[in-house]
Amino acid sequence: MFKVTIHPQWEIMQGAEKSLNTTALLALLRAVEQTGSIAQAAKSIEVSYRYAWGVLKDAEILFGKPLMHTQRGRGTLLSQLAQKLLWADRRIAARLSPTLESLASELESELGKLADNTSGAVRLDASHGFAVAALLKQLHAIELPVELRYRNSTDAVTALARRECHLAGFHVPIGPFESRAAARYLNTLKDKEHCLIHLAVRHQGLFVNPDNPLQITSLADLQRPDVRFVNRQAGSGTRALLELMLADAAIPMTAVNGIQSSEFTHSAVAAYIASGMADVGFGVQTAAERFGLTFIPLVQERYFFAIEKTAMDLPLIRRVLSVIRSDAYRASVNVLAGYDASDTGKVLSLGEAFGTL
Repeated sequence: MFKVTIHPQWEIMQGAEKSLNTTALLALLRAVEQTGSIAQAAKSIEVSYRYAWGVLKDAEILFGKPLMHTQRGRGTLLSQLAQKLLWADRRIAARLSPTLESLASELESELGKLADNTSGAVRLDASHGFAVAALLKQLHAIELPVELRYRNSTDAVTALARRECHLAGFHVPIGPFESRAAARYLNTLKDKEHCLIHLAVRHQGLFVNPDNPLQITSLADLQRPDVRFVNRQAGSGTRALLELMLADAAIPMTAVNGIQSSEFTHSAVAAYIASGMADVGFGVQTAAERFGLTFIPLVQERYFFAIEKTAMDLPLIRRVLSVIRSDAYRASVNVLAGYDASDTGKVLSLGEAFGTL
């Protein structure tokens, strides 16, 4: 089985001839940020001190500004420009990761077919999420072939109904918004034909800057003129949930500065805020924690895989379910901030999950 990874790479141009390939520079900046020393940074990424110094100087000549500041007793610190470069790279990775991972999965499948190396793959369509990523890691570890397409929850469930995939990931809030949110999927899923595999419970809420300098406490604060909001893309389950919550609180979407913005993952929202381009966003707790943001919990939700009942006996699906129910996978979910794996692996009918249909 082949494993393909695709990483974004970007260049900075000045005029027609001067350009900067940022790959080496960003690796060095990340290492300096972690070690506080150019010499230690060079050692950690396995390049010579002379080479590292040359990379920094070439970049400083191009920008006309320093990338480092050395302070007695504090070591080497990144300049504001260097920090901006790192945040730009984190934003790019967070925004592009679903597309790149989906493309990598397609390429793995094609290479496997050409090499006559696979007799079939689990086809998974799902919104981008941390529990899904943890599952993929474990499926790759046992060399189970997976054809992955990251897409919003509505499109994933529609693909399942068209028999374009085996598993379709979607999420539904627990509590007063459940029935309205679930209706988006129950118009497509059929109780006689489909069942659900419970993946995890997770918290969604507001992301704000560390220590919450604007004292944001609820959705009502999104109406304030001094608050900049960053949203998820249209069609995503998280954006749909937010719109339900705003309507319930009688908050017009037009009153929210940034409501029409569009980021494609929870991590991209968190990176946008952490880089200083917005003050608040809405998403899962894990993303907030990974970018050093403060999280304000608002709602819990369940994440499911929908599947055709007849597919439950397929050998590939049995192996997937075995991994989902394993202690190792449950542990990998439980360590995610805001996630709970207590019911992970339970198989439910639509009626059991959402009441009488």
